[in-house]
Amino acid sequence: MKIKRLDHIVLTVSDLAQAERFYHEVFDMPVIKDQTTEDVITLRCGHQLIRLRKADKNSDLRANNQTIGAADICIVSGDKMSDIENHLKSYFVNIVAGPMTKMGSEGEMTSIYLRDYDQNLIEISTYK
Repeated sequence: MKIKRLDHIVLTVSDLAQAERFYHEVFDMPVIKDQTTEDVITLRCGHQLIRLRKADKNSDLRANNQTIGAADICIVSGDKMSDIENHLKSYFVNIVAGPMTKMGSEGEMTSIYLRDYDQNLIEISTYK
């Protein structure tokens, strides 16, 4: 078996509306309406998807130990880091670390870190 790529991730959240607002408005991720239900919000993140699911959503097809705030993900932006920082400040999003140089799947990148409302760690990176 050869894996080609990551298709989507699911984040366990405490409040669907609040999480949708954050990822849609702050990161400008479009909501995919035909893949969204009252229990799951689906957002486009480049070629991949991020699904937001409330912690109390019962399903046999979920992680055994769903935990709010346990995710640590990196998203890549095509914008300049200074523009990203200014954009986050305009939404009153606190940058907890960075900018700093890191290594990603495509080599050296510049990253900043923030936390969403559920305290998931979100790394926003730009490649040089």
